[in-house]
Amino acid sequence: MSRATTLGSKWVKTKVLLLNKELSKFVPETRIYSQENLLAMLNKHKMVYVKPINGSFGQGVIRVEKNEHYRFQSGKVVRTYRTFLGLFSALNKAKLNRSYLVQQGIHLLTHQKRIFDTRIMVQKSPNKIWEATGYIGRVAHPAKIVTNFHNSGKPLPLELLFDPYLKNQKKDAYIKSLRHLGYRIAMQYQKVYPKFKEIGVDIGIDKNLKPWVLEVNTAPDPFIFNQLKDKKMFFKVLRYSRANGRFLPVKRK
Repeated sequence: MSRATTLGSKWVKTKVLLLNKELSKFVPETRIYSQENLLAMLNKHKMVYVKPINGSFGQGVIRVEKNEHYRFQSGKVVRTYRTFLGLFSALNKAKLNRSYLVQQGIHLLTHQKRIFDTRIMVQKSPNKIWEATGYIGRVAHPAKIVTNFHNSGKPLPLELLFDPYLKNQKKDAYIKSLRHLGYRIAMQYQKVYPKFKEIGVDIGIDKNLKPWVLEVNTAPDPFIFNQLKDKKMFFKVLRYSRANGRFLPVKRK
């Protein structure tokens, strides 16, 4: 296990965080997808996300809700059902043919009525020291439930997205705390997977400004930071990625 440098299973990655009592406070409740677990989670949280255990770019992610009726949203399509069994039957046809998780839904902060989350990049420096090198916001497409850039999400500066919620020094301190949370997560992963050199931590912020770790990516894309007008952060992230043996420049003949 310690030889791994990337890790695909969301379930395994969640369990790594749950090994740490302090970090587990930031992890949404997560269970293996089944009829029993889905019903229990809907009764408890009213809104959940059903995610493929192995997958990327937000593909196959479905939001499920329980209000007067049951409903789920996959992509831009929303379907409503009177009974849980009706929902569950349709959900099994709509999801990808692979193993899934059920994750507690977080009511995220919004930007222009569109939900957003944050990506914190944590990398080993050329001196082999963990450092939070990048942070960026990811705003969902107006009609979608995921924020991924590859799924029509829009990367924007965190400072801009937090502006309605936090000001000046409080905003700076809050972003610093998110970066530190990313660093703590990297240190936890280091204990289990010593070969890891960089991670991308996706953090959702709820209405009370509590951060929730939605996912840890072990092969994060540095090029999302190139979407920022200020390229300073992108150049640093890319330089560290290359120092860690990723995205090496093509040799010219």
